[in-house]
Amino acid sequence: MLFRSLFIFPAVFLFASGASAQQEAPDVLIKRLSSEILELAKTDKQIQAGNQQRIMEVVQSKVIPHVNFQRMTALAAGRFWREATPEQQAALTTEFRTLLIYTYAGAISQVRNQELEFKPMRGSLNDDEVEVRSMVLQQRGEPIPLNYRLEKTPNGWKIYDVNIFGAWLVETYKGTFAAEIGKSGMDGLIKALAERNKRLAANPPKQTKS
Repeated sequence: MLFRSLFIFPAVFLFASGASAQQEAPDVLIKRLSSEILELAKTDKQIQAGNQQRIMEVVQSKVIPHVNFQRMTALAAGRFWREATPEQQAALTTEFRTLLIYTYAGAISQVRNQELEFKPMRGSLNDDEVEVRSMVLQQRGEPIPLNYRLEKTPNGWKIYDVNIFGAWLVETYKGTFAAEIGKSGMDGLIKALAERNKRLAANPPKQTKS
């Protein structure tokens, strides 16, 4: 089923938030904001109660400003992005962004007692792109590798890809996007994403018990 495999990524892949921090190094930025979002998810009573409006507010204010959705969408679409019209590119970016927002919102609602451990960053502050690496420590189960690719922009460092369980998010979507485009074209992919988003809006993820 379309996109079923794309929701294996657990809560912790979204730990980036929205404070203005253009001068911070990318690893410092991710560490600080990860701590903030973890603490918020663990202590905010509305989030703990599964209040979807509150969770979406957190996503909009703390996650969205630090993700480059247009580049993420272009990378996931691959060569089909260059073949798409500007209108199709805009529509695809909008639907993909919405899908990821719902994914992030569902992820925040699942945060419990996870902790993060960071590894040395790949790259330097002089580079245009770097990889910030970490491990998600759980009370049960093995640690989960969690890495971010960030790019340097005039507005600070932006996330454009995430690796969890050894798989880069963009590559996972790339295969699914290509399959859907091959079956029903770019408009078919946009329609499939829009339908998925409608289902997510009507049936938000349920919070699991601790």
